[in-house]
Amino acid sequence: MFQVLEIIEEQGGGVSSEEALQKLGFTLSTLYRYLKALSAAGLITSLPNVGYTFGPRIAELDYEMRNRDPLIIAAKPVMAELVKEIPGVALLCRGYRDRVLCVHQEAGDVNFTSAYERGLARPITRGAASRIILAYLPARTTTKLYEAAPQAFAEGELGDTFADVKITLKQMRGRGWDVTTGHVAPGVTGIAAPVFDNRGGVLGSLSLTLSNAPSQGDNLQSVAGRVQLSAKTVSNAVQSPHA
Repeated sequence: MFQVLEIIEEQGGGVSSEEALQKLGFTLSTLYRYLKALSAAGLITSLPNVGYTFGPRIAELDYEMRNRDPLIIAAKPVMAELVKEIPGVALLCRGYRDRVLCVHQEAGDVNFTSAYERGLARPITRGAASRIILAYLPARTTTKLYEAAPQAFAEGELGDTFADVKITLKQMRGRGWDVTTGHVAPGVTGIAAPVFDNRGGVLGSLSLTLSNAPSQGDNLQSVAGRVQLSAKTVSNAVQSPHA
């Protein structure tokens, strides 16, 4: 059934039962059983001359996540305070398979918007918000990701060999934050720090997007330190037994 949802996602529009049958290779009876179950749950719906698309239950779940997810609840006031102090766009992201997903955004008084909106996935190798999550993944996970797409690591300025990648990620962990310019949008700089759960595992990242890159040196260190403090505050809130 998850494969049916993925086909609808990949198609970017409606999917007919004939298309789904051809792409998935299920028997006709199995496919119709899955379509019926997903439709009954509201996860998909069928439209005339369009086919199967995502259903209203998806929107309902998104609403519940925005209002009940402990990570988002903990991060909202921290992110609002961050962009009030340093004008920019703050992003809260979560790792997901080989990609990173924006789950919340807070914009300060700025004359630009971030294209990295809620629900939009990016490669885990591109941009500070993604790369800092990658830096804290288990070694076996990083190895699998690299073996599957070594070119993506090179394009993300992480290294041309796996040995180089490991050095880059170790440097990120030692620093505790990452910075990239132009990875997501031309001329835009992102500074990100990790958010951890109570077992030390990386939950995601908190980042600040700036239209003007801080100069290398004290200014960059100051902004990065502020982003780190924000991420640590969110980590502490999530790790609290009352979170």
